[in-house]
Parts: sequence; structure tokens; C-alpha cells
Amino acid sequence: MQPTNSDLPPLVYAIATMDTKGEELNFVAEQLKTQGLSVATIDVGTLDPPSIEPSITRDAVARCNPNTNALRCEDRGQAIQAMSDALQTFLSNEHRSGRVAGVIGLGGTGGTALVCPAMAALPIGLPKVMVSTVGGGDVSAFVGGSDIVMFPSIVDVAGLNQVSTKILSNAAHALAGMVSIPSPTSTARPAIGMTMFGVTTTCATAVRVALEAEGLDPLVFHATGTGGRAMDKLVESKLIRGVLDITTTEVADEVVGGIFPAGPSRFDAIIESGVPYVMSLGALDMVNFRARSTVPEKFNDRLLHVHNPQITLMRTTPDENREIARWIAAKVNRSTAELAILIPEKGVSALDAPGQPFFDAEADEALFNELERCVDTTPKRTVRRLPYHINDPEFANALTGTFRSMWNLSQDGSA
Repeated sequence: MQPTNSDLPPLVYAIATMDTKGEELNFVAEQLKTQGLSVATIDVGTLDPPSIEPSITRDAVARCNPNTNALRCEDRGQAIQAMSDALQTFLSNEHRSGRVAGVIGLGGTGGTALVCPAMAALPIGLPKVMVSTVGGGDVSAFVGGSDIVMFPSIVDVAGLNQVSTKILSNAAHALAGMVSIPSPTSTARPAIGMTMFGVTTTCATAVRVALEAEGLDPLVFHATGTGGRAMDKLVESKLIRGVLDITTTEVADEVVGGIFPAGPSRFDAIIESGVPYVMSLGALDMVNFRARSTVPEKFNDRLLHVHNPQITLMRTTPDENREIARWIAAKVNRSTAELAILIPEKGVSALDAPGQPFFDAEADEALFNELERCVDTTPKRTVRRLPYHINDPEFANALTGTFRSMWNLSQDGSA
């Protein structure tokens, strides 16, 4: 069965490799049905036949990947990737048809890697639960900027026993609650995305207060890699209608190799959406590592600052800053909507100021000059230097004023 009729009621999709986890997935489906939900099981196995007949066969899913048939791949890693791509297409198509009420998946490392990208491609707010053997560890690689709820399986997803039945039942009923209980009707003001770090808090706070006073709803994201990607995802889901990307430090970690990388697709969703976009260079003076003992040996001769026992910061060099500028320029040069980059000439973070450990005018100038050189400016894509530090009130006012002009123009255009 492969339901595609948009007139049919939405389903909860329960997903697993049903050659090894058919019994467990069937148990989850039965738990969901006790709550009055319509459920379809999806088999994404690529090896042995399913132990229980699914609602939607692996063949039906595999056909959604026109490039690689997962069922013909001899390499397991290639098969998982091909099936994951197919599942993403399948669920996205079903969602566009109004057929997806929620999604729950079960898996070990392979199953988690297969199912989570398809879940993450669905909009923020759509209920998603993953019961995983890796659910209790670092799940950032699986969750990314999405709102997947990870349930640690505690025991392996391998048979029904007194522990697994409790965990699977809890996960099923958690998803049932998300699906069955409607979210409150929102009368929210237009949401605006913002990025900040501790060293740009003064600027971000001033901008946030100003936006709130103008009837907007600023959502502040900590620029820790997942924070920026979560903001991008909300823009893609059309839940954020404008962005003040004050703190782009994630690019430094992406380019140099820190622990909070931007990810290769950072900025893409914002640029493609065409929402009003103001960018700055907050905290591009630093790369983030964990405790001092974890800093790679190749950086031992660099200027390091122990921010706290868990985080060590490294000052970026002129060469690194030029590479960071090129990375940003390659992204923003694709923009066609209004986009402005504001440069704080007197420093990009609280540590990058006279008397502070990361103050380095030469490194900053390398960043600023390379950005100006590489960005293809147009009437809609501008780069502007301002004689302020990023945490000066005047700079916050300039950010707010620039965004306000863009926002008003976008609202006039949509009237």
C-alpha cells in the first residue's frame, strides 16, 4: 500500500528496517492505534524480507530515489544512504499532500542514520520521535537543526522485553500526545531570527529590545553550529520572516576546524527564502574548542583564551580571516533579495577591543578588506563599514535601522 490520495486522513508513519525490527515496529503501531490514530508502517530494510508485512513496502520507498535503487546496492553504507534519500522524498511528497500527522522511527546506528535525515527534512513543529540506541549520546549529527525528539532505547531494539516494551510504549504515547493535542492558536507577532554569542550579548540584547518595541518577535539563537542551523531550518519552514545574523562565528569553526561549525549549507535557506537579511561579523575573531587539553596539537603555539573550564577560544589569524571572508562571500553572492552586511571596524567581539586578549587590528582588517573585495555588491547586496565596536549602542542602532528599512519595504511589497 502506498497512500497518496490527499482526501484521505493524515497518518502517523512508523518506520524501521522491518527485517530486523518488524515485531518492535508492529508493537509501536498497535500502541498508537489504541490512541485512535491511523497508522502506516514503512519498511526501509535492504537485506532480508520483512518479518511482518508493512503497510508500505521497501520497494515502494526505494522507487522514490531515481538515482540509486537501495535494494540493488551491495555495500551496506551505500544502501542506507540510498534508502534514506528515497525515504526523504517519500515523506516530503506525503507531507505536501497533507498526509503526514507525525513520524516515529526505530533504529540502531544504521537505522538512525537512515531515518533521521528524512524526519529532519519535514517542517519544524510536525511531531517526530526517534527511538535509538544512540539516543543517550551526542545526537547532534542526527538531529541537526530539526526538532526530532530522541528517545534512548536503553536496551537494543532487538525483541520485546520488559524494558523495551516500556520504552517503545512511552515513545508511542509521547508521539500520540503531540499528534492528538492541538497546539495553541498563535497570535504571535512576526518572528525574526537573531544570532548571538556571550561576547556579542550587549549588541544582540539592544537589537532584540528594539525589535520587540516595534511589534516584532525576535527569536535569539546561540551561535553554536546547531543554533545557526536551527534558525536556517525555521526560515526554510517559513516560521521566521526576517534575519539579523549578528554573530556569524560558526563560519570560523567551519573553516578552521572548531567544535561549533556552521555546516556546509549555513545561510543557504535564508538566501533562498528572500527574507530581509542583515548580517554582521560577530565573534569571527575566535575558533571554539572544548577544555584546553582538547585543543589540537597543531594549534599549541596560537593565542588561546580559556573562556571557562569547558571552552577554550583561539584567535583567528589574518590568513584564516581572509578564508572566512571568501566562504561568506561565496554564499551571499547568490542572493537576489535585500541583503546588507554591516562591519564593526573597532572590533567584532567583547574580546576584540583595546586592552582585551583578542584585539588585533591587522587580523580584523584582513577580514574586512577581503570581504569587501569578494562580495559582488549590487543595489540590493551591500557591504557597509561603520566606525564602531560591535557592542557599541550606535552599531546596534545601525543594525536595527537597516533591518527596519528592509522590513518596511518587504511589508509594502506584500501589501
